[in-house]
Amino acid sequence: MATFPLTNSVPMTQSFRERWHMNLNSLMDRALIPHCSEGKDLYILTGAVPSEHRVKGKVTIPEFVWLAACCAVPGEGWAMGFIKHTQDIDVIEDVMLRDLEKLLPHKPQLFQDNCGEMEQDTEKMKKILEVVNQVQDEERSLQSQERMSPLASTQSQRSALLSPEAPPEGGSSFLGQVLGFLATPFIKLFQLIYYLVTAVLRNIVHLLWLVAKQAINTVESCLYHLGEATVSYLVAIGQELVSIPWKVLKVVAKVIRAFLRILCCLLKAVCRALSIPLRVLVDVATFPVYTVGAIPIVCKDIAVGLGGTLSLLFDTAFGTVGGLFQIVFSVFKRIGYKVTLDNSGEF
Repeated sequence: MATFPLTNSVPMTQSFRERWHMNLNSLMDRALIPHCSEGKDLYILTGAVPSEHRVKGKVTIPEFVWLAACCAVPGEGWAMGFIKHTQDIDVIEDVMLRDLEKLLPHKPQLFQDNCGEMEQDTEKMKKILEVVNQVQDEERSLQSQERMSPLASTQSQRSALLSPEAPPEGGSSFLGQVLGFLATPFIKLFQLIYYLVTAVLRNIVHLLWLVAKQAINTVESCLYHLGEATVSYLVAIGQELVSIPWKVLKVVAKVIRAFLRILCCLLKAVCRALSIPLRVLVDVATFPVYTVGAIPIVCKDIAVGLGGTLSLLFDTAFGTVGGLFQIVFSVFKRIGYKVTLDNSGEF
């Protein structure tokens, strides 16, 4: 811890400082720099949030330290935040940039336009989160090893204290050895059960944390895609609504154009009608009069023609019948003459 009221560094314990530096080095080397054009467009901000605890009432102990990273690559950028509480049992946590800004005093905006939030590359962010999960797992395993090492040292000290350098004499030592021999398996069994239960609970908590984190990431991704689709749908509807007046104007223009064409055709017809000679117009106008006057003459001619046709038919019929009678009479006449001649020869 810092020992003076005025200090230019964040008060930290040595173990916390070492872990924080280890986390930062792991994140920079394995996650942030490789996914941002080798660090050329990578911007980093760090800081600490003070707590209510003070050292000797003067130096404020931080509640947590934080880091904000922004990759300003057009079309392939991303932004993330990381926090780590000053308690030794906590591991580094990854948060969204907006969530980190809400945790800071006065809720500042760390990067301009939130580091191009609308054009961030989600695939790179997923890869970075995978590396962050690996760093968190390594830190948890390191913490579990550190917790188990004091227990092992304590057990070795106890065994050293319990095991005498020289075997005691008397019946009490023999009884103690028997009791120790009988109690040792139970003690070892309880220790094994304790370690197993602790490891199982730790793994279950870790598994639940990973499942919850994955579910949260999935829900966030679904909400992001849903929001993006909704925005695209609204933009398309807006474009269609904006294009409606333009389409109406196009239809009106086509109607006016068709009307002008009709008017032009009418004017052409009138001009052509006016260009016809006057004699032709008089003939066209008097054509009905001549037609009506010629109707009686035509009817008379038709009647005369029909009468002549009928008389011709009657004459033809009577002539034909008369001719037939004459032929019949001449035939009978000749037959009668022969009969008379034959009869006269017999006598």
